[in-house]
Amino acid sequence: MARSPRTSTRPAALAAALVVSGLLATAGCSAGGSTAAAEGTPGPGGELTFALASDPVCVDPQQRANNDAIYPARQLVDSLTDEDPETGEIVPWLATSWDINEDATEFTFHLREDATFSDGTPVDAQAVRDNFDAIVRLGAQAPLGSGYLAGYVGTTVADAHTARVAFEQPNAQFLQATSTFSLGLLARSTTSLPAAERCTDHLVGSGAFVLEEYRPNQVVVETRREDYAWGSSLWRHRGPAYLEKLTFRVIPESGVRTGALQSGQVDAIGGVAPQDEQGLADAGFRVQSRSNPGLPFGLSANLARPALRDERVRRAVQAAVDRQEVVDTVLSPSFVPATSALAHTTHTYADLSGALAHDPEEAKRLLTEAGWEPGPDGVRVKDGERLSLTVLWTENFGPNENVLQLLQQQLKEAGVELRLRTAPLADFLAEREAGDYDFTWGNTTRTDPDIMRTQYSAALTNYGHLPADSTLEELLQGQNAATDAGERAGLSARAQRELLERAVAVPVFELTTVLGLADRVHDLDFEASSRIQLHDTWVS
Repeated sequence: MARSPRTSTRPAALAAALVVSGLLATAGCSAGGSTAAAEGTPGPGGELTFALASDPVCVDPQQRANNDAIYPARQLVDSLTDEDPETGEIVPWLATSWDINEDATEFTFHLREDATFSDGTPVDAQAVRDNFDAIVRLGAQAPLGSGYLAGYVGTTVADAHTARVAFEQPNAQFLQATSTFSLGLLARSTTSLPAAERCTDHLVGSGAFVLEEYRPNQVVVETRREDYAWGSSLWRHRGPAYLEKLTFRVIPESGVRTGALQSGQVDAIGGVAPQDEQGLADAGFRVQSRSNPGLPFGLSANLARPALRDERVRRAVQAAVDRQEVVDTVLSPSFVPATSALAHTTHTYADLSGALAHDPEEAKRLLTEAGWEPGPDGVRVKDGERLSLTVLWTENFGPNENVLQLLQQQLKEAGVELRLRTAPLADFLAEREAGDYDFTWGNTTRTDPDIMRTQYSAALTNYGHLPADSTLEELLQGQNAATDAGERAGLSARAQRELLERAVAVPVFELTTVLGLADRVHDLDFEASSRIQLHDTWVS
């Protein structure tokens, strides 16, 4: 059934992340803009220096999922479609239109004919096939994209500019997935390389900027592509980007990042620390924020661990968490406590705040019922074993450690010892795969509710060792197979409730992306997943 590119492109069916002194010494102010920009209207010219809170580790959008990797990577690649951040409508980008069959197992994309990668090769149907085949080969190294392509049969090149993507089963989430950076298209000169080589200086996309340099733990440099003549239908202007150069500098310390913005050494900063928000605003800087859709920050249980096989222990951990205290003590008014397994800005979100009430007495009752009795130091004991649970986390969000330390205190009141084990961002995926932990800590951003399946399906990476024959699995698969909007919303709501009632997920707070901007920076926009898009950005 054909879909109009500008009306509703979701089928009725588919509605729905060096040395600091040396760094700052070299981080000079950006060059001035054009005459037009200096007069207060958009115009070409100038540079933007953006401070990242952590090293990207890898600039390949198909392999990374943390904000500080996505910020530079998103500028290098185009996607088949885009998503309106206000309405959720899927709109043209590299694809001018598309057709979806009745059961959402086949998606046909009609591509524009003028787009090229920065090495001069065409963005055509063969490139679509090369990219999707490569993402499937990457597997767990493409943690989001491989989930979006679960059940992928293959891509047929119907003609040079028509690509037909087929799946074994209905895949209601796929159209929205084509708007994400995870399925952004790269040239064959990149997709044919081993995964590690794609992370550094061999990344070739069709985006408005071209990768010039990536020095790990220091800087990513990108320059404007002068012959760029296409782009998302949501963008304000056609043609090349306004900015001539983008410099993403890695400044992990939040106070140093804020100081660099205040002193004019950078133009914008990511990961504004909660304690710095008001001071920046009072000093005349623009504090720009947007709530992230998807999975809130929280604990995800590893059911292979002995203590967590007992649902009562997991439910006790959930009841022991005081989410409002976390927001009030560690974060800022920009953040809100989690009220479901999905953030409230996600399609088909269901408010389940009653299931996440702080109830320390219920936590103690559940642990006693499960046979865990208070030990001499307050930590509960069963059969000579202490109730000591390890959480694996990484520093991809500044307040993570402080939040987890507060959770340690909250759980200790119920008799649970929470041990914190950090892994460098570059090693986190491997550590998670190794499985030596009781919980992982983190979030995942996406507007589509299928992000629950990506994280918790037994048929995918399944780091939580969830059973394949569970009600949860049935619901996760069912919501992605549903081609009726109302049916999908209902199944999604039931999956959210199942995640909380079984305490497989212990959501704590919703992530908000908070940026600090100098007043010379204009039209730095959030896209639908609350990441930045810099094609329309200009400086005065």
